[in-house]
Amino acid sequence: MSEQPGLVLNLECTVPSPPEETFRLLTDPAALATWWGPHGFSIPEVDVNLVVGGRYRFRMAPPEGEPFHLSGEFLEIDPPWRLVYTFAWEEPAPDDRKTVVDLSLAGNGTGTRVVLSQGPFLTEERLALHRDGWSESLEKLARLH
Repeated sequence: MSEQPGLVLNLECTVPSPPEETFRLLTDPAALATWWGPHGFSIPEVDVNLVVGGRYRFRMAPPEGEPFHLSGEFLEIDPPWRLVYTFAWEEPAPDDRKTVVDLSLAGNGTGTRVVLSQGPFLTEERLALHRDGWSESLEKLARLH
């Protein structure tokens, strides 16, 4: 399967907390477990080593079915403005590949504008899967306060 250039997910949302608190919500294991993942999923395990070159690993549990895992490495950490890391499923589907997630934060009055970019994806289907997951996750993040 040849790579299709430009298969990058771009989303943004506004979180009603200042950048420092929003960055904490994006990086603190206990906070991540409250908002990460699509509706109905739980995150029973979150390990985060928040240093450049450090790794993270999440165990995600769907409403029905077996838990699965994702992990990656932190590439850039600039609190409270930017967080960049790799993203890989540990039990990948044939058309999965490691991607890079880039989260940029900017103060927006009393809240924070979060801009997300992730990619490149191998197929439109994988991009759509991540769009749905991130959209629901960011919706939950924005409702925390």
